[in-house]
Amino acid sequence: MPLGAARFGLLGGVADLGKLELIETQTASSDSAVDFTSIAESTYNVHFVTLNNISANSSGYPDTSQVRLRVSDDGGTTYESGASDYQYAFEFVKTNGTSGERRDSANTDMLLTGRATNTNEVINSYVYLYNLGDSAKYSFVTHHQSIGSDEETMFGSQVYTTASTINAIRFFISGFTMSGDISLYGIAES
Repeated sequence: MPLGAARFGLLGGVADLGKLELIETQTASSDSAVDFTSIAESTYNVHFVTLNNISANSSGYPDTSQVRLRVSDDGGTTYESGASDYQYAFEFVKTNGTSGERRDSANTDMLLTGRATNTNEVINSYVYLYNLGDSAKYSFVTHHQSIGSDEETMFGSQVYTTASTINAIRFFISGFTMSGDISLYGIAES
């Protein structure tokens, strides 16, 4: 018996461990927000999101054209936006040699991407979300993104600072509509 087959036989359904399982894909077209209200939070401890070709439909330098995230514990009826609900820290690097970090310990949302400085500039990112369905733990996010003409990459982490069962999430760009595709996946644990 090949070693791989023996390992699979001893460990059971290992082949599906870590497998991405699509929950939903939404396409925004000049939408003010994209809400996911069926996130299978009781099934998955870790979620994965892709932001593909997101554009703000307007330039918004310096800060307003960044993709942001808010969470909900009431199925999307309301999204948490208190002045100190979220914390974030991230680093960025540009091809022109500019680099730095940003952090905030009292924010109204999670900041997932850098600034889109030109109209319809494209943002691509992936995001991991942890513990959304665990009422005893904070919800954490890690992310990595690239952005158009600035040739910027950014990576960092976010936290929703209240232990709660999160059952809906909202992506938005403050003050602008956005277009592009957002896909939500669960990561299989068995």
